[in-house]
Amino acid sequence: METLNLKVKPKIYDEEPKDTYQIAYIIHFLLGAGYLVPWNAFITAVDYFQYLYPTKHINKVFSVGYMSAAVTVLLILLCWSKSSRIQLPSVRTRINLGQGLFISALMVAPVTDWINHGNQTTNGSNIAFVVLVSMVMVSGLADGLVAGSLVGSTGELPGRYMQAVFAGNATAGLMVSILRIITKASLPHTQKGLRTSTQIYFVFSALIVLVCVICTNVVDKLPVIRYYRNRNRKDGTGHVTIGTHFGVVVKKIRWQVTAGFVIYVVSLSIFPGYLSENVSSAYFKDWYPIILITTFNVGDFLGKCLTAVYLPRRSKGAICCCMARVVFYPLFMACIHGPKWMRTEVPVIVLTLLLGVSNGYLTSVLMILAPKSVPVDESEVVGIAMETSLVVGLVVGSAFGWLWNLYSNHH
Repeated sequence: METLNLKVKPKIYDEEPKDTYQIAYIIHFLLGAGYLVPWNAFITAVDYFQYLYPTKHINKVFSVGYMSAAVTVLLILLCWSKSSRIQLPSVRTRINLGQGLFISALMVAPVTDWINHGNQTTNGSNIAFVVLVSMVMVSGLADGLVAGSLVGSTGELPGRYMQAVFAGNATAGLMVSILRIITKASLPHTQKGLRTSTQIYFVFSALIVLVCVICTNVVDKLPVIRYYRNRNRKDGTGHVTIGTHFGVVVKKIRWQVTAGFVIYVVSLSIFPGYLSENVSSAYFKDWYPIILITTFNVGDFLGKCLTAVYLPRRSKGAICCCMARVVFYPLFMACIHGPKWMRTEVPVIVLTLLLGVSNGYLTSVLMILAPKSVPVDESEVVGIAMETSLVVGLVVGSAFGWLWNLYSNHH
């Protein structure tokens, strides 16, 4: 009997532990929100930055600088993972480094504001603007580091954790949009009011990132996460070895990579630049861009939450829907130069909501299904490749955003 008991005991350890109180899910949700809160803090404080630098296209400069830095880091991660001789640092190390850069960048922005407050000479403003854009790019570097590592490692876990990460992504934009509305409504429309609003954004962002630092160092100690890490990894170092099969791995998901790229080319060429600069409302006035950006963020949040309700088994349909999103171009163009009824607020708001919902849902579907279409030991590279395709799409979409201005000015 003693021998039988010894044989039965290992089966107990093979059982999947429960995610007690959904802690692992909540942590992945917070980590997903944490790496996009800094970007949203910069972009939603654009009214203050535009006040300081009225001759600059703040939204578009931020977008191109941030996304270019992020894609550079992701490409480095992909090239690094290509080598079997040089292993990437552990996921936790990469994420902690990125979060440290986030906090540094977020704190430099308000410090620069304090130094220059009341001393806005032309030379000082130009230096402050260069520092500001540099910090936006540092945040972009940190985004590439944290997003690539988090999405790559989460790809090894059940799909619900990837859904949590992207629901967190959407929540970041929603939270900061709501904060923007509250501060704009409650604070006076003066430079002091704008400064206070800006400080709230950056302090709030820094606190969120600090919470995420704690989460990063706790998550791997949870029994349910340790269970999947130990079951999936071929070695105990926390690294994935792809070696010479890197090209083969990415080729397996070439259509998902292409679809992810198209999603964000379409979304970022319209949001936020077109919504904040190219449409106007006599009724809503300066609230109109805020309402549209918030509408997009609400739609994005709902779309990413929908995958918890319905997730297709295959990604073929989602890929077709991604390609079909190019129809948003003529529809939004009609909101500027089309029939009179299309140039009213309701069609623009409805289209913006649809843009957000489709962006959130299709992104989440692709990011959950792509790592599941390859063997587990290849899922981290698939996750990084997918995140890279999204960020490259963001860069190209941000650049295309300038075309709306050219077209509008031409007409």
